[in-house]
Amino acid sequence: MQLMSSRILPRIVSEMTEQLDINKPEFWEEIYQHGRAGWDLGGPTPVFERLIQSGEFKPGHMIVICAGRGHDAREFARHGYRVDAVEFAAEAADAMRAMNDMQNPVLIYQTDMFHLSKDLNGQYDYVLEYTCMCAIDPNRRNAYADLVTRLLKPGGIYIDLAFPTDRRKGGPPFAVVVDEILAMFTARGFKLLRREIPNDSVPQRKSNEELLIFQKTKNPFSETG
Repeated sequence: MQLMSSRILPRIVSEMTEQLDINKPEFWEEIYQHGRAGWDLGGPTPVFERLIQSGEFKPGHMIVICAGRGHDAREFARHGYRVDAVEFAAEAADAMRAMNDMQNPVLIYQTDMFHLSKDLNGQYDYVLEYTCMCAIDPNRRNAYADLVTRLLKPGGIYIDLAFPTDRRKGGPPFAVVVDEILAMFTARGFKLLRREIPNDSVPQRKSNEELLIFQKTKNPFSETG
């Protein structure tokens, strides 16, 4: 699969925002249907493969949000994690179903992540994020942080490969500011375990993303509410 430059992608997507609403699945459907999903690497993310191989984080129940075609979800499932994946766009969710490995199945939710059932509150050991925060309306980032908080168990781990960090204007992908992410999650009772600029980022994203790993140490919300 040919990768799309991170410089080209904002221009293409920006042209579409005038016609479609990024909060609606139709926006993302159009991108997938026309082969413009430049965030899709065609396989697992090298940074996440390294984390798996390190053995640092033992297998547990993980949810992958904005899972796309599910490359990372399947990779974690293949290594013993119990994985749920959330995807907004039907085209991507259908592809994820078609590629699902029944020996290591991923449970797929085709829905708006903000509409996930409260029955999932406090059910996860891990939340995995890559190219999700940059895709949503920046005005919804606090709601996104609330979502992560309610999904994780106390002591759960939030793995965030924050992209793009280049302070670009407009989007999607909208720039993320790492200090703002740190402030959002610290305010919600998370402890930062690791912050690094990965050496194994894919070439077109080198020096434009940071790996942040947090642990939820307390819960400002009721696990059932």
